[in-house]
Amino acid sequence: MSNITNDAGNANWVTCYVGLGSNLSNDLGSPVEHLQQAIAAMQEHNQIRAVRVSSFYASAPMGPQDQPDFVNAVAGFETILPPFELLAYCQQLEKEAKRARIRRWGERSWDVDILLYGEAQITEPQLTVPHAGLFERNFVLLPLRELTPALIIAGKSIDDYPPSKDWTGLKLL
Repeated sequence: MSNITNDAGNANWVTCYVGLGSNLSNDLGSPVEHLQQAIAAMQEHNQIRAVRVSSFYASAPMGPQDQPDFVNAVAGFETILPPFELLAYCQQLEKEAKRARIRRWGERSWDVDILLYGEAQITEPQLTVPHAGLFERNFVLLPLRELTPALIIAGKSIDDYPPSKDWTGLKLL
């Protein structure tokens, strides 16, 4: 997929949101430090600008409960990277940070997920946008509302999407 361009040939910047999460430390740092490193890398990328970051939240794991709580945040930014190039960049960040994923829905050192890519709706085996679990996760919905209270997702205000009923372990750090 190529960049969307206007008549002047300038790439159009698209507003995107990514979810950041970690619950494992490694030699590169703690979960909070992992999120800070991911944010710093995005701020340095020449095809990403205007990075804004929500507060950090602690949340109970969604999968197996015999693991540490997660630290989560949402970053919003503008990019000229097409969706699959942004996905590759997110996966590159995880790899460079020595991402460890021990089991499905389990602990991990880094997680960088595309939540929204402009108004795009993408359903491909390797990428679903809006993110499949977006509306089920308060650790995503609350930071999104914090960053952009007037956010429109699939034609509806973010306020029209009720929070999940599960608030277990969610707290502002």
